[in-house]
Amino acid sequence: MTPASLKIGISGVRGAASTALTPDIAASFAAAFGAYIGPRRIVIGADPRPSGAWLVPAVTSGLLSVGCTPVDLGMTPTPSLQHRLRATGAAGGIGVTGSHHPMDWNALKFFGSDGTILRPHRFAELLDLYHQRAYPRAAGADIARAETDPDAVARHLDAVCALVDAGRISRRAFHVAVDACNGAGSWAAPELLQRLGCRVTAVHADAGRPFPRDPEPRAEHLGALCAAVKAAGADVGFALDADADRLALVDENGRAPGEETTLALAVRHMLRRAPGPVVINLSTSRMVEDLAREAGVPVWRTPVGEAHVVERMHAVGAPVGGEGNGGVIVPAANAARDGFVAMALTLDAMAADPGTLGAICARLPRQVMIKRSIPCRMREAVPFLRQMRRLFEDCAPDLTDGVRVQWPDRWLHLRASQTEPVLRIVAEGRTRESAQALLDRVSEYFRPAAGGGG
Repeated sequence: MTPASLKIGISGVRGAASTALTPDIAASFAAAFGAYIGPRRIVIGADPRPSGAWLVPAVTSGLLSVGCTPVDLGMTPTPSLQHRLRATGAAGGIGVTGSHHPMDWNALKFFGSDGTILRPHRFAELLDLYHQRAYPRAAGADIARAETDPDAVARHLDAVCALVDAGRISRRAFHVAVDACNGAGSWAAPELLQRLGCRVTAVHADAGRPFPRDPEPRAEHLGALCAAVKAAGADVGFALDADADRLALVDENGRAPGEETTLALAVRHMLRRAPGPVVINLSTSRMVEDLAREAGVPVWRTPVGEAHVVERMHAVGAPVGGEGNGGVIVPAANAARDGFVAMALTLDAMAADPGTLGAICARLPRQVMIKRSIPCRMREAVPFLRQMRRLFEDCAPDLTDGVRVQWPDRWLHLRASQTEPVLRIVAEGRTRESAQALLDRVSEYFRPAAGGGG
């Protein structure tokens, strides 16, 4: 039986370690994935959560039981795992990481041979196989030996450095403060910055210690980094989440402009180098649309989720895309959300501009976004979203992923999270007042429609 508290969706399988995501469940999902992929090499990487100490062996055992060859990358940022998977020609990968969730959570993320999260139809097939529990077990003589691969991070950083003008960045000798949240990027992030000639002040870069803040790199969680930037006189601060696929910025004044700024800066810089279509999700800031319009290129929006964005990027040949949560995707380096790519592109943009990061951010199109996450069970979210469809039916809402409504100067997106029991509400306008007015308009409906949010 699968515990009700286990969250299963396109992003993988996640929940509280030991109570929802147990060793038995991890081994069974790994066996199902191995049976689905076939008896081939599958890479495994993990962030430094304590529960990884028993989840990784459980995943390894599950893969071995169906004849696969597990390749343990050790503590590895998720984008490094994805890059290594493609580079070595492995058949698939499993990331043992709770990403931006608290330390007592963990998750299994499943990747195909192209290094991307399994597409929805493929994950549905995997889930069906898991529930059937009908995977063929390997005979004793056919069980492979597990392997290790210590080079994943180093080779990934090689690709990131090759994406930018490393010499130009090095000549600027930036002073960078980096907050890795004691996560998987704790040594890799300083290593990348040093390769690019930066002086590094490390904040929360000890993977042997607990997470010191909420792992989600949002402005309200970055007080220590903001203080460190000001105290050190750094040019920029970088904040990663626990598996290093998302990045938030802090400018030279110790101000965090918000995680949406990361993608906007990356898009503007990449479009100046290689104009082409841009792909973002439905909850990403309209700053990106404004920048694409200036560059004369189209923008495509997808449902929330890295797999949706990457799939559309491949279809339209987009040189850059991502999600406004700090997830930058540049296929030339890594067809995945990649905090290291985001750091390198930010430094490359700064090296090409005589101004400070604060001045560069000030030249971005002005938008004000407000995000809310409301505790909510799915059975409560469904009637609320149905009511929102009726409320905005005259505005031709986009129903691709929840309910999204757009006007010339503002927009609103409401959806049930695929990874947590919460309702996501995002509003953006030219002013804080216009965004807040949208939130106020829908908030009055939530309690009567959804029983108070659970």
